[in-house]
Amino acid sequence: MREIVQQHSIPYIDSTLHRELGMQQSYEKWKSVIDFLGAFMGLIILSPLFLLIATIMKIEDPKGQVFFKQQRVGKNGKVFFMYKFRSMVHNAEEKLEELLKYNEVSGAMFKMKDDPRVTKIGRFIRRTSIDELPQLFNVLRGDMSLVGPRPPLPREVDEYSDYDKQRLLVVPGCTGLWQVSGRNNLGFEEMVQLDIKYIKTRSISKDLTIIFKTVGVLIGSKGAY
Repeated sequence: MREIVQQHSIPYIDSTLHRELGMQQSYEKWKSVIDFLGAFMGLIILSPLFLLIATIMKIEDPKGQVFFKQQRVGKNGKVFFMYKFRSMVHNAEEKLEELLKYNEVSGAMFKMKDDPRVTKIGRFIRRTSIDELPQLFNVLRGDMSLVGPRPPLPREVDEYSDYDKQRLLVVPGCTGLWQVSGRNNLGFEEMVQLDIKYIKTRSISKDLTIIFKTVGVLIGSKGAY
């Protein structure tokens, strides 16, 4: 059973953007097919890697869980649980408050390059973005797409302006235009602008281009922490 805890209100904002979304119905159908097939095949191909990472994590921290789930806000403000490989200590959320003053990005996000909450194996899987791979389960569930705006935390959305909330008008993605355009080197406002640009110009060809570029970013491991 899908766990939904709340619904964030997403106001009607941009009539032009609303009209453009309405014209993307054919794209949405093909996108859902590609999402399902891509996630299903990805999980099969990556299953040996999943097993290896889980084994290493258990050796380093036998009591810790392999997977970490966290509330995220999806399309139209719908809250869901997003899955990742656990890369932090078990009480990471409790320690967040004392680290907020060290935030290295602007706006409603928290990023810290040398976050003391990250484990040894966690640093590796975050640097290579392997920690994000369990989100393929979210794609199969329909919570996420392979490509789209990254799903924010509820506390981040609480700080959003109406303009920022436009990025919540579509299904969030495992990767997107932000990730292949600089990722952590970009601030919050730039991320929002890139997300809205993506939403307005979405197409299957652009999604495939972003996916291929994402592979290059992962190989280079630039901007990931």
